Amino acid sequence: MPEAPPQHGMSVVVPVKGRVSLMRAQLVSLRIAMDHSPEPSEVIVVDDSELSDAALHQANCHEFGARYVRGSRHVGAKRNLGVERAAYDLVLFTDSDCRVPPDLIARHISTLRGADASVGGVAGPTFVEQRQSPANRVMRWSKLINDDLERPQRCATVTWATTTNLAVRREVFMEVGGFPSESLDHVGGEDCDLGIKISDAGYKIVCDAGAVAVHDQDIVGSLSSAGRRLYGYGRSEQWVCSVHPHHRRPALNAFTVATAAAVAGTALAARTRGRSLLAVPAALGVLVAARAHRLRGDGDSWADGAVERLACASVDLMFDLGGFTAAVELRRPSMLFTGLQAADGD
Repeated sequence: MPEAPPQHGMSVVVPVKGRVSLMRAQLVSLRIAMDHSPEPSEVIVVDDSELSDAALHQANCHEFGARYVRGSRHVGAKRNLGVERAAYDLVLFTDSDCRVPPDLIARHISTLRGADASVGGVAGPTFVEQRQSPANRVMRWSKLINDDLERPQRCATVTWATTTNLAVRREVFMEVGGFPSESLDHVGGEDCDLGIKISDAGYKIVCDAGAVAVHDQDIVGSLSSAGRRLYGYGRSEQWVCSVHPHHRRPALNAFTVATAAAVAGTALAARTRGRSLLAVPAALGVLVAARAHRLRGDGDSWADGAVERLACASVDLMFDLGGFTAAVELRRPSMLFTGLQAADGD
């Protein structure tokens, strides 16, 4: 007997591990958004937390009317499981460390219902919550953290979008094969992979600048946590490039430059009495200064926030380190000189 087609409505899929208090805050915001939805809606939480946290997630899901599902460690597999269990024909992806406004579900439903079949998804911007902390003041300059999240505010369409705030047609999601269930790491790159597959299949991902989600500031809660996240971003970008090589572009990786400088410096060390070994810190210093210069806003002078921008550019190097180690791990030396094309559309 053929499976019944999904009903009209929106299923919200949220993967989680730990983060009990953040997930509860997200459930509160999603409950309000569901109450404002013009169509039936549901929230599906897919969890692989330790048993103590899992019990708390289950209790919170029961309190706010969400469905609780146990899933695997890989975040792509979690989201795929959520879509498999979804009752409705539209699916919204968001994260456990985000919060949504009351009109978000309604806006995404309106956009997708009003679009023709060529539109496979709609992306809204996500803004990192701003709090006064040293790490937040430094990392607010980071384009590597903020640009992908905020891109739907300034674009009409994108090739891919972050799954902090992305709604898709379920039939399109199933057609392109959903998220990868295996990748270089258990988190990272799956949103790029899905968007590229949707775009390559001939569908558009349109943007709604007014459909805004908020990301908890713990994404930049400390410089070390920001660095770890950027390292993961760098690794996942190279994995996406390995899966979708036609979306690669030339890129200058700071650690590729530093390695070349180290090889050259070592070869010349005897001739220069070791002074050539200074090429490595010199190269990194030049790259940090150049990146800090590019982090300026329109109309800013070099002196405006110079110390914070230099610190941010230094932390941003963790993205390059992640990309460098992934290229070595994947045994793809050509990827030491390439990165992923930006997702910007029109």
